[in-house]
Amino acid sequence: MKKLYAPSTVKTIKDSHDFKFSKSLGQNFLVDKNIVDNIVDGAGIGPEDFVIEIGPGMGVITREAALKAEKVVAVEIDKTLIPILEETLADLDNVQVINQDILKTDVNEIIEKFSGGKTSKNVKIIGNLPYYITTPIIMKILEDGVPADSITIMMQKEVAERIDAAPGTKDYGSLSVAVQYYCDTKIITNVPKEAFMPQPKVGSTVLRLDIRQQRKVELLDKDSFFQCVKAGFGQRRKTLSNSLMGVSGITKEIVRESLEAAGIDAGRRAETLDLYEFASLANEVYLRLSKERGK
Repeated sequence: MKKLYAPSTVKTIKDSHDFKFSKSLGQNFLVDKNIVDNIVDGAGIGPEDFVIEIGPGMGVITREAALKAEKVVAVEIDKTLIPILEETLADLDNVQVINQDILKTDVNEIIEKFSGGKTSKNVKIIGNLPYYITTPIIMKILEDGVPADSITIMMQKEVAERIDAAPGTKDYGSLSVAVQYYCDTKIITNVPKEAFMPQPKVGSTVLRLDIRQQRKVELLDKDSFFQCVKAGFGQRRKTLSNSLMGVSGITKEIVRESLEAAGIDAGRRAETLDLYEFASLANEVYLRLSKERGK
């Protein structure tokens, strides 16, 4: 098989199958071997691993992952890419291609069906994600409780920076808190536009999310936690004493008491709170709302 990451190879395959890049699906294929290696190596794929790839495109990352993993299941939404993948991956007997929309796919079912009973430590998710649905895909995997060790994916640079952001920085927001509740984050590498065909208009980053088997914080109610986070960042310029009024059913008295009990100054803003402070605050809010509703 020719080097799939070579622009000339991509063009030859594209022309032979009369394939057209889809803007609506956000298709930008990698044509840089170093970046492909960064994704596979960054994911730490080994011979006992079961890998799920989201959006394999023409199979560039798929091939490299399959050479290191025990098995790779590639989920591709574009049916016109299926015959191409059947061609480019024909010599590999440890790859399964599925023509489905990952947002409508039960990833747990894929693991159960194809992994051969692998534990979460041997399940890894990789991919070059369409920028416009990066966040929904990540949150679906995390909220569905997919038993995977990590998610190593290419995404828009700005989104990666938001996910990886620390409290007190301009990029820190509800997405940072949501993902960091489930994962430890690590930026693997930044990727120039020239690494893709066609070239995107924005820069890209490879980010690894190591899914924690045990969360960093203990919550009394996860829904209350995310309500507080959403309300806090919903009006970033407001202090917590005001922005938390966006929580359903809350009162000024509950906000005041919860902040005081959590040891958080009412004049602070959401962007200054770390994960532990958000958890403490949400737990206090939940206790008081539960008491109020039980009256």
